[in-house]
Amino acid sequence: MDMRRVRVGCEFVYLAAVDTPAVFQIEPRDTAPVSLARREWSTEPAVRILHYTDLYGNPCARAMLPAGRSTLRFGALVQVPDATEDADEQVPELPPERLPDEALIYTLPSRYCLPDMLGDEAWSLFGAMPAGYSRVQAICDYVNSHLTFEYGRSGPLTTAADVNASGFGVCRDFTHLAISFCRALNIPARYVFGYLPDMDVPPDPAPMDFAAWMEVWLGDRWWTFDPRNNRRRKGRILIGCGRDASDVAMVTTFGAPVLESMTVHAQEEPE
Repeated sequence: MDMRRVRVGCEFVYLAAVDTPAVFQIEPRDTAPVSLARREWSTEPAVRILHYTDLYGNPCARAMLPAGRSTLRFGALVQVPDATEDADEQVPELPPERLPDEALIYTLPSRYCLPDMLGDEAWSLFGAMPAGYSRVQAICDYVNSHLTFEYGRSGPLTTAADVNASGFGVCRDFTHLAISFCRALNIPARYVFGYLPDMDVPPDPAPMDFAAWMEVWLGDRWWTFDPRNNRRRKGRILIGCGRDASDVAMVTTFGAPVLESMTVHAQEEPE
């Protein structure tokens, strides 16, 4: 398989009144078909960074943000396939009794994904459709057209039911709503976030940010769907997955430091 190189990374600048513990989830998972060729962490002032893996298999880093202003940077060079995600219109859904044990949790309600509250609407919109890949794609098509992407119209407390009612959100909101509809139909769906470079697509004029999408269990594996962009893409670099955004927050602080700035980059590296 032909591979391409992508340089990814981010920088956070915090102002803290007191020393503040924090957990960062910003390092990509080194899992095939993606591979990390090089990675680097740095902080100003220097702080100790401790690494661990959470219960979902996501790489995490713990650090103590010192009182005052501090900067944390991460960067990596990543090898990605020169190919879009797999798709298969014929892959089937599985009934609940045939789902693998580890997929069952992704059929249940979670902090932001509410299949119980959106179940009637999900079955009304999608219940009569043929089960399988095409039904999940129909869910993505609906969410993509139903919601308008706009910063500032949702926040950390916004659930899938909220964004369904308002019609506005960012990529995490698109993902939460599509996951909720899938789970309401007993289709396991999990939240994924990571870096998404503009590879072989028109560049987005907006500043680069982390991206959120979902993976859905069909047949015998997880399949990638992106209700926000609603197209197959190259270069997705997964950082973490979980039930929803609460499981894979890019930063969790045990206090109230002020985030002065955050920058994200994901660009193809010339050979």
